Order: sequence, then structure tokens, then C-alpha cells
Amino acid sequence: MHQIKDTLISDDLLQEYFVCDLNSCKGACCVEGDSGAPLLAEEKQILEDIFPIVEVYLTDEGKSEIQKQGKFVVDKDGDLVTPLLANGTCVYATKDANNTLKCGIEQAYNEGKIDFKKPISCHLFPVRIKEYKTFTAVNVQLLDICSCACSLGKKLKVPVYQFLKEPLIRKFGEDWYQVLEDATPNSIQS
Repeated sequence: MHQIKDTLISDDLLQEYFVCDLNSCKGACCVEGDSGAPLLAEEKQILEDIFPIVEVYLTDEGKSEIQKQGKFVVDKDGDLVTPLLANGTCVYATKDANNTLKCGIEQAYNEGKIDFKKPISCHLFPVRIKEYKTFTAVNVQLLDICSCACSLGKKLKVPVYQFLKEPLIRKFGEDWYQVLEDATPNSIQS
């Protein structure tokens, strides 16, 4: 366990390897889980604001479900999350020609239509953030669906924290990331 300011960081962030392998998993993280992607309170308004642009990237089924449930919902645990289709897929997910799930929000971002990449919880996956009164926990949640990403990360020698540099900086800032990187044993850095 490491501490940077008010964050407690799991050793797995530094010691486990991970490189997303969409060709193998087909975007299973857009389906797996008990509820939708966790959302920050401020992301509610962002989803409201960008929806008219993002809507054109979504499936008809996704748009229909958003009309029924809304752009975000509160799950059984009381957490703010993205809504899901009946089969458990996020309403914001789309499929490409290879049947791989991708984020409609991220597609709009990649085409320069919006400046919000996707919810931070999605961007950080497989890292999960839990806010407590006096600290923030930063943990790695390696699901079975990520075994191919773990294998690829190990093969390429890319630790989780390096693969997730951009979203970690987005969440915690460049100074925080630099402290994390400086605290990393040389044997882990590639």
C-alpha cells in the first residue's frame, strides 16, 4: 500500500501488468458487472449537455432505453451509474464491424465533437476509486474478462499505472502521477 496525499494506492497498481486487448475481450467491460458504470455527480450534467451530440453514435436500443430510464440512474446500492440494456450492456455502448463493444461517448470525443472522453470510471478501468471521509482508495479490480489484458501487459511489461497514465493524470493530476512514478521501484518500470 502506498500513500500520496489523501489517496491510498494498492500495490497492484504498480505490480500487476495490463494492456487492454479489445481484439480478445470484445469490450466485455461494457457488459460485465452488477450495474452500469459508476458516475461522478458532476458527470450527470455533462451527460445531459453532450447527449444531443452523442445520441447519433448510439444504438436504437440504447436510445430507447435512455428514453425510458434516463441518461443516468441510481443503482440498488444507491450509486449513480449509467443505465443498462436488458442484457446488461451499457446504453452508451455500440458495436463495430468486428462485433467489439465501444463507447459511443468516446467515439464522439475521438471525432472531435465533444471534449469529454467518457466517464472517469470507464477511463480508469480496471482501477476502481472509492471515496471515504478522510481518504480515497485506489484499487485494481482484475476480472476474469481481463485475463487477456493481463497476459498482454505481462508480455509487453506494462504495469497498470503506466497503461492508465492518461486517466490517472485526468483524475489526480500530473504532480500526483509523478510522485507515484518516482515511488515506483526500478524493477517495475519498463
